[in-house]
Amino acid sequence: MMLKLWKWYQNCLAIHPVKTQIISSGFLWGVGDIVAQSITHSAAKNRPLHLSDADKEFKINSKRVAFTSMFGFGFVGPIGHFWYENLDRFIRLKLQMQPKSKRFVATKVAMDSLIFGPLDLLVFFSYMGFSAGKSASQVKEGLKRDFIPALVLEGGAWPLMQVVNFRYVPVRYQLLYVNAFCLLDSAFLSWLDQQEDASWKQWFTSFTSSKKKERKDT
Repeated sequence: MMLKLWKWYQNCLAIHPVKTQIISSGFLWGVGDIVAQSITHSAAKNRPLHLSDADKEFKINSKRVAFTSMFGFGFVGPIGHFWYENLDRFIRLKLQMQPKSKRFVATKVAMDSLIFGPLDLLVFFSYMGFSAGKSASQVKEGLKRDFIPALVLEGGAWPLMQVVNFRYVPVRYQLLYVNAFCLLDSAFLSWLDQQEDASWKQWFTSFTSSKKKERKDT
């Protein structure tokens, strides 16, 4: 069964590469948001202030799932497809590095972490804020609250996974590899977005604010 499914995916990817990447990304981000909602609901049962939530049966917020899926459809799928294709081409042809070499992989990981990673987070939190009906000022405050924690926490995991991706996975399957982990990543980002002003987030923002203040004083 799995072999047939893999062959079917390969065939779809060969015939309709962009469309296949878009559909798979949207599906996985939607599933990830359902997982995040489930985690948030379960966590509420362990907090005395959320006893009313614990009494309620878990119900999927279909509107939120739809918006999150659209992020996968509209951004991760198409942008991710062209990003990995052109990133590989740029490093091979413009920088003239040997494919699969240590310098080649390290450069890919660095560019992915410094360019695509922050852009992905910026677009995600902005999009989710506006889709929830927030104003521009509210979205800006949400970015201040969520962007740094997400960047730091993801920064410790994604580069390691991308080393394996860029070293061993063919370019045409690199977004599929990323999408497999996006199931967890979308759950994490959706959960993070639902945490609002959690105390651990405030630690990140207060830490970065104190660093900025120290630089201004020196």
